[in-house]
Amino acid sequence: MQPGELIAADRGARHSVPADLPHAWAVLEQVMDPEVPVISVVELGIVREMDWHQGHLRVVVTPTYSGCPATEVIEDDIRSALEQAGFAAPQLLRRLSPAWTTDWIKPSGLARLQAYGIAPPAHSTRMRSLLGDAAPVLCPQCGSAHTELLSQFGSTACKALYRCCECREPFDHFKCI
Repeated sequence: MQPGELIAADRGARHSVPADLPHAWAVLEQVMDPEVPVISVVELGIVREMDWHQGHLRVVVTPTYSGCPATEVIEDDIRSALEQAGFAAPQLLRRLSPAWTTDWIKPSGLARLQAYGIAPPAHSTRMRSLLGDAAPVLCPQCGSAHTELLSQFGSTACKALYRCCECREPFDHFKCI
């Protein structure tokens, strides 16, 4: 390293401008979850916060659960989208506490899950539903409450497999976590 040469992590560092954070949020609204490609990482609620730190955009990400196999792919997708939008060397910070909850899914994300054929979490983790008073899982195809659980695990660990007793269609239900 020569005197005056920047450390690799400092390359592209700059002062932020007022439009940076709104622009970064808009960019991440377009980054889709790889396991449910109709909901963005922002709508899913896993992008917890963004700020400017030592000349770089810093993004705090909380995975849906600590063992989520898509976590590294999601972080790579976030980094790539931000770099393509002009944010040099964004810093991603994985934060596991507090743990992610389905309460963090934005209403637009819940609607997208429903439209995609996945029953969204029907209740809050703060409600008595966690103690056994669960609301019925509505079929995302026909809206019937007459559904049955087939398996606690669906296409991913965060979903359960259900079947509608009316239209007979199987569907995933995003578990209330």
